[in-house]
Amino acid sequence: MNAPANTNRKAELLANTVEHVAIDQYDARPVIDAMRKMSFTSRDTARAADIWSMSLEDADCSTWLTLAGSTSAGGCMHIYRDMLTYGMIDVVVATGASIVDMDFFEALGFKHYQAQSNVDDRDLRELYIDRIYDTYIDEEELQNCDGTIYALCEQLEPRPYSSREFIHEMGKWLAAGNAKKPDSLVEVAYREGVPIFCPAFVDSSAGFGLVKHQVERMKAGKPYLTIDAVADFRELTEIKLKAGATGLFMVGGGVPKNFAQDTVVCAEILGHEVDMHKYAVQITVADVRDGACSSSTLKEACSWGKVDVTWEQMVFAEATTVVPLIASDAWHRGSWKQRRKRRWADLFAKG
Repeated sequence: MNAPANTNRKAELLANTVEHVAIDQYDARPVIDAMRKMSFTSRDTARAADIWSMSLEDADCSTWLTLAGSTSAGGCMHIYRDMLTYGMIDVVVATGASIVDMDFFEALGFKHYQAQSNVDDRDLRELYIDRIYDTYIDEEELQNCDGTIYALCEQLEPRPYSSREFIHEMGKWLAAGNAKKPDSLVEVAYREGVPIFCPAFVDSSAGFGLVKHQVERMKAGKPYLTIDAVADFRELTEIKLKAGATGLFMVGGGVPKNFAQDTVVCAEILGHEVDMHKYAVQITVADVRDGACSSSTLKEACSWGKVDVTWEQMVFAEATTVVPLIASDAWHRGSWKQRRKRRWADLFAKG
């Protein structure tokens, strides 16, 4: 296949962009109200919506969002952004991919695309197209994202950074006029003082840029930037101590889920008396039988001293099908209007 044909075929495959839903586009309250009278996952979803609304109505509660999986690429990106804009979320704990490969990636002006069926993945590799189930990413654009992270590393003081601190710098860079798409999650978090933690930050496009930065600096005998995962844990635990009552809205599981939950245990290890997370909702498709973190129930987390079981709900559903409903329901009920924005990122401001 010659180059022009390759180019034409790639353009054909990357023809349909993923369109992100926004939190105020539709009113899901009638759907949630109807689900409350149903059974199975519908009733679980309605109860999850009620519990999250309770956490927003609780003036003493700080709400945290944890993200794992690819829902940002799949169309929920603007929902998470809107949660921060409207003061519905005070802290984000996410995978590096959710923040860098998906959100920051689109802030640079790139897109995610709806995949076509019956395409050979070997052909995709030849065309430099990456696939997430039924979603495509242009690998050349993703490598541009890697390079942008590298360039940002080169601009910063060569010292240890928590992922929270580094992502703050990403948001600052975007807000300085470098964003091709305004109001990404990273930029909104910077503006609203919402800290974003990625405890496995280098498991993303950021990792490639950071490695290139370190390798080139080492060859040149120069100091280099590092990511301090211990500082992540310490800083998030500091927020838990300041916050008091907390509520978790967890999309997927994995490291973000456990990292957020473990702040209770960490605070106790440091000699503090701290309440378990008061409210907790988790949306996951993981099976509970393998004992893995993604599938451990919130009731199980209570045995570890992490989550109170009075107001908790597991929703076993693919997240893009229920997150838009729960988020819209809470937004239209309007309790967020009375919430105080915590601006926890200001705890770590220098000077």
